[in-house]
Amino acid sequence: MNHDLSKATINKKTDYSKLALEYSKHYGGKMQTILKVPVSSLDDFSIWYTPGVAQVSLAVSRNNDLSFEYTNRWNTLCILTDGSRVLGLGDIGPEGSLPVMEGKALIYKYLGGVDAIALPSRARSAEQLVELAMLIEPAFGGIHLEDIASPKCFEVLDRLRKQLSIPVWHDDQQGTAGVILAGLINSFEIIDRNIEDSKIVLMGAGAANIAAARLLVSAGVPSGNLILVDSKGILHPERKDIDQMMLQNKWKYDLALKTNDERLKGDLDVAIADADALIAASKPGPHIISRKTLSKMKKGSILFALSNPVPEIWPREALNAGLSIVATGRSDFPNQVNNSLIFPSIIRGVFDVRSRSIPDEVIVEGARELADYTRKSGTLSEKRILPTMMDFGLYPEVAAAVGSKCVELGIARKNLKRKDLREIALRIIEKSRNMAKFLVKGDFIDPMENEKRASRT
Repeated sequence: MNHDLSKATINKKTDYSKLALEYSKHYGGKMQTILKVPVSSLDDFSIWYTPGVAQVSLAVSRNNDLSFEYTNRWNTLCILTDGSRVLGLGDIGPEGSLPVMEGKALIYKYLGGVDAIALPSRARSAEQLVELAMLIEPAFGGIHLEDIASPKCFEVLDRLRKQLSIPVWHDDQQGTAGVILAGLINSFEIIDRNIEDSKIVLMGAGAANIAAARLLVSAGVPSGNLILVDSKGILHPERKDIDQMMLQNKWKYDLALKTNDERLKGDLDVAIADADALIAASKPGPHIISRKTLSKMKKGSILFALSNPVPEIWPREALNAGLSIVATGRSDFPNQVNNSLIFPSIIRGVFDVRSRSIPDEVIVEGARELADYTRKSGTLSEKRILPTMMDFGLYPEVAAAVGSKCVELGIARKNLKRKDLREIALRIIEKSRNMAKFLVKGDFIDPMENEKRASRT
């Protein structure tokens, strides 16, 4: 199959953009609020509001943890952004980020049964974002940070993980890192190499790859086996800008000290020699990485070219360079490495046990379960290292693994067994998807044109 971007593909993508504009205007957004309790008489208002609600408020005021039992706080997530780094669009501001945040909320609801609320803000500094999150903490069961520029995003996440008593998640860091880890676990199994003894190069030293490096180390990969390459070359302790790095990006600085045991210096061509895997999260291609460069890797190795909308090199070119497995961030090529495979499950799992945080051990557990799901399904191959978003069975499984790990670590407010967590997650997620189908079938949500045409045939 020819993976080159054809005119048909370009037109298809252009059509998606056109349809997104038309449908967004028609529907007036992607999310809404609906009731979850019955209301059929005046007496019902006396229960759900005054005077009955006063007793609920008093109970919660005496024990704040009851807010997770008596209100929807247990299932409500805030998607918080400043719009400073949106998709491949850059700093387009909070209003410009709102459609993306709504899209994230849609995925949360449909795949994870999570009630997510988009909250773009004009908070610009790390200090303002941290303060805002702390101020709104009582309303939410968790905070999802999204599309915040690096290195600001690192400071915000690290501080909130320490200061809040609810889980905090940054998808550009933890979500990307988690799905990369899952993909690598299966890829190394396919090529029959031990990930812990392998040389892994990370091209790009932004939020995604810095988080991926940290998570790989948490999963047992020796930090010295990792080599990071940014726009100025390989990270190492003797770089001319190391002092500046220490002052401006301590997370990148830390990796410059701990990775690259060989103390290699130079560019990607130097770093990649005899490497087992290359994780590229740099800038859109397709000519960012060459076949000549990839040919320096061990034969039969791994490439994740994750830039969107166009990967750093076309998959066919990479395969022709002698690689065995090539993954991208796109759904129209084999092996899509997409955050949506993991973030709905992570939040579902931590919500179901009312976890206080999401430490790296929990993300590693979720990544391992995601990888294991593909192996158990019997579909693992060089062209299918991970499930797709339509493999709905994976979400309850990963959620149960995540919730169980939170219980094991002692950070859960509810002590539930894995079997029970799987049933809870399955029930919540299926109810959410069935509700969406019911609203369309009952004409409470207008079907899209393609669905109208399908119903007439």
